[in-house]
Amino acid sequence: MKKTTIALLAALSLSSSLSFADYPTKDIQGIIQWGAGGSTDTVMRSITPHVEKELGTSIILTNKTGGVGAIATKFVDAKNADGYTLLMGAENPQMYKILGLSDIDYSDMIAINVLARGTPIIVANNDAPFNNMQELIDYTKAHPGEVKFGSTGPGGLTSIVTAMLDSQVKLDYISIPYNGDGPALTALQGGAIDVMPAVLGATIEQIKAGRMKAISLVDVESSKLLPDLAPITDTLPGMKSYLPWGPFFGVFVKKGTSDEAVEKLQAAFQKAAFNSDFVDLMQKRGFTIMNISGDEANYFLEAYRSTSSWLVHDAGFSKFSPEEFGIRKP
Repeated sequence: MKKTTIALLAALSLSSSLSFADYPTKDIQGIIQWGAGGSTDTVMRSITPHVEKELGTSIILTNKTGGVGAIATKFVDAKNADGYTLLMGAENPQMYKILGLSDIDYSDMIAINVLARGTPIIVANNDAPFNNMQELIDYTKAHPGEVKFGSTGPGGLTSIVTAMLDSQVKLDYISIPYNGDGPALTALQGGAIDVMPAVLGATIEQIKAGRMKAISLVDVESSKLLPDLAPITDTLPGMKSYLPWGPFFGVFVKKGTSDEAVEKLQAAFQKAAFNSDFVDLMQKRGFTIMNISGDEANYFLEAYRSTSSWLVHDAGFSKFSPEEFGIRKP
């Protein structure tokens, strides 16, 4: 009886090992945190065809929006840790805990690849009565509670940039939330909102086409894509203590996923990120390719969580102190 049990366990173990060695044997689900047309969607849809070629299988992409990305994050966390459900997300989960949005962040997952990062920019509707950062500040102060700022909710790029601004200058404005930068930028062009922080990669084509105007680059120097646009530190030099900073885009799986599946996914995404079509698109959109995984990705993610969490907390926007979750102060 004992020998039979041992034999069965050995057979099951061998079967499991072989199944992961053959990974993937079916389609993979890619769950995108944000809606179609936004920055995260653009990055993920541009790299996926190249990853599919490396893996020899299809990746079915689904936009699962809501809860500042928490809906998608919880969905993936509820699935089996088998490598067949990928979370394709942005920076938002790194602040879920201090904002009380979820008890899950990227420290509870395995980073397959942190693909790219972006540079924030402040953009406005073409008819907005300001054309640069100082004019935006002056107009908002002169018209308290009137200027409509677009937002993608707590924990994302818009909330971090506004926290930075709040640390330098107090502005009274109306915050209008949207499910991602895609819908928000559409609203901006239509005049439903006046101004919003966004990522350069999601706005560059609209700016060059004259569908919106650039107010300021949230960085310490100008971008070669918009060389005449002044960095925000020209107007608010105190912002230098936070910059450079920007959103990032990465692919994650649930902890417990087999080493074999993780290694195959990491290798596929790493190679795909070198594809010339992907590289060209990222450069045209103003994204910086990172293409990191393993310890390097973990170090980056923890540093990002530390900086952003304490920035939001010190600005008075967090529900809990980062200390409660062991998040070190930078």
